[in-house]
Amino acid sequence: SHVCDALVARGAVVRCMDNLATSKRSNIQHLEHLPNFKFVPGDIRSEADCKVAVEGANVVVHLAALGSVPRSIADPLASHATNLTGFLNMLESARQAGVHQFVYASSSSVYGDSKALPKREQNIGLPLSPYAVTKAGDETYATLYSRLHGLSTIGLRFFNVFGERQDPEGPYAAAIPKFISSFLGHKSPQIHGDGLQSRDFTYVANAVQAVVLAAYSNDPNCHGEVFNVAFGARTSLLELVGALRNELAVIDPSIGEVGVEHVAERSGDIRDSLADISKAKALLGYAPEVDLQAGLAKAVPWYVKNWG
Repeated sequence: SHVCDALVARGAVVRCMDNLATSKRSNIQHLEHLPNFKFVPGDIRSEADCKVAVEGANVVVHLAALGSVPRSIADPLASHATNLTGFLNMLESARQAGVHQFVYASSSSVYGDSKALPKREQNIGLPLSPYAVTKAGDETYATLYSRLHGLSTIGLRFFNVFGERQDPEGPYAAAIPKFISSFLGHKSPQIHGDGLQSRDFTYVANAVQAVVLAAYSNDPNCHGEVFNVAFGARTSLLELVGALRNELAVIDPSIGEVGVEHVAERSGDIRDSLADISKAKALLGYAPEVDLQAGLAKAVPWYVKNWG
């Protein structure tokens, strides 16, 4: 929905397809009255829906996926059907429709068991989850289509994106909205393991900037490439929880007294993550402006208003 906002603001004619399995239509309702925006209910697992979605399009921005490492371990077939078969449906539909540019979401999960920091695009490890397998497969397919068919593909390896409109409900909610929801309910947020594992948390506006830059890129050096999209800073989960507690305590001081609950580590989780974003800076002109603290200052009030 944030990408739709940015593209519509640039004057693009946007057709947004979604099956609303992991999202809410209310996130784009403010756009539906505009002449250059259209919502199309559909599912990327359907070849017919994909063909309708890309008909007449110059650029495809493919962000649809079943996220979550734990979900993919619990139900690998569902992750494969959406993230690999659905991805191939979109890629092939785009090729057949003569689409110029295909920008897609990959994931930092492709770095797998590689312990090297920072994470550089050319050095990936073995996948630790079915979700990571699907994203690595997407990159392979996209690179193949770029070389085999001349379709310009650009992959974006997103690192722990957070921000307004991210759903805190459900067993597979992302960490930040889930932690906020717990604090707002005066419940101890659950941390898997010791909490010293680190992530490169990326505010949604930074991710959107990368998507828009990729969508409008005409640089042949970007075709068939993948790019890390992050802020380029490392934060432990304990540091994150502390920052969230401080933000929320300004609104409700009693939240400052809420502790954390440590539970068992999760299978498939990467221990540490930190992106090298120099490639995206050099070739896409990517310049993230919002760090974790500033991003939380924007996101937390939204959650207080909508979920508090």
